[in-house]
Amino acid sequence: MAFNHRKTITFRLAQTARAARGRSGMHLVRIGLHPGQESVLKALAEQDGLSMSQLAQTLSVQPPTVTKMVSRLAAQGYVERRASKGDGRQAHVFLTAQGNETIADVDRGWKRLEKEALAGIDEKDVKRLRKLLRQIEKNLSASIDEPEEPAEDESEDQVDTSGRGAETAETEAARAEAEPA
Repeated sequence: MAFNHRKTITFRLAQTARAARGRSGMHLVRIGLHPGQESVLKALAEQDGLSMSQLAQTLSVQPPTVTKMVSRLAAQGYVERRASKGDGRQAHVFLTAQGNETIADVDRGWKRLEKEALAGIDEKDVKRLRKLLRQIEKNLSASIDEPEEPAEDESEDQVDTSGRGAETAETEAARAEAEPA
């Protein structure tokens, strides 16, 4: 039987991320922002006056991405760029009064999104999910530098992620196929 990627955790994560981005975008449009712009505002709310490179590092994006985002936010009146006092070639980004006022709207949107996303999930499961997602993020971030080849004995449609051996993985794979997605 062919590998069914739709039953993988990573597929579910991608679908969930897509749905969250879509819903988040709906909330952001109401306050005049595009997805990603709220992250710039929140980063500056935590530490105003970041340089463009510091902002790129904080947001884990490339400098050209930050340049474009800051340019758009400046055109909308949310931020302003100022030349560094020590090095006129370097720009620092500051929230404007409008940007500061928008932070509360961003926070309300994020709270609303969190409430919508976690509806029907009890607090214990929310804490466990948060912990698991942090571990998955750590695993995937680490694997960017060192892509791992599957072991020769692992078939394409079964990958043992439990560390308990192929027999257990085969049993779990059969059980997972029997469960509805």
